[in-house]
Amino acid sequence: MGSEGAANVIFRKEINDSKDPEATRKEMVKKYEEKFANPYVAASRGYVDQIIDPSKTRESLITALNLAENRKLESAKYRHGNMPV
Repeated sequence: MGSEGAANVIFRKEINDSKDPEATRKEMVKKYEEKFANPYVAASRGYVDQIIDPSKTRESLITALNLAENRKLESAKYRHGNMPV
């Protein structure tokens, strides 16, 4: 759902109760975008690991895939056992 749809749902009461619903809707969409639909919120919560410049996307993907390809996974030494009964 985009910013407009989300703002229409979240701020439905404020939009419908206003004297100028269209202007209020535009204001609420802007408010939603500033508060939620920006990368700074995700970054402040630690959800963003890295910001990649668009011209460096291919290089970053190749590096990440090469690291993943050479990674060795070790299986767990012990699995869940049966409880002594």
